[in-house]
Amino acid sequence: MIFVVDDEVLLLDLAKAILTPLGCNVRTYADPEQALKDFPVVKPALVLTDYAMGRMSGMDLIRECRRLNPHQKMILVSGTVDGEVFADAAVKPDAFVSKPYDVKKLSDLVRSMLKA
Repeated sequence: MIFVVDDEVLLLDLAKAILTPLGCNVRTYADPEQALKDFPVVKPALVLTDYAMGRMSGMDLIRECRRLNPHQKMILVSGTVDGEVFADAAVKPDAFVSKPYDVKKLSDLVRSMLKA
């Protein structure tokens, strides 16, 4: 199971359209707090989260997921910031992807992270 968390519904649909043909089960969330509530029950293999989402940022979500599972695989995506946003963070994502998505790069990254 992959969680995709983004407050833009169109981007949730796009990520699902990219990841489902890879054989991935995808659960989308427009609300990061709901994703965090489901996280301990579902135990996703991978979480792909947007950075800017209102009350809870992607970095907040990454920190909380890693508190519950220190080995959780996490990808941070953003169209507003770059990878420097987490340079000094105590908890970092495993990878960073800029929006708009490059379909092949995102697909290859997800495949490699699920195999690791």
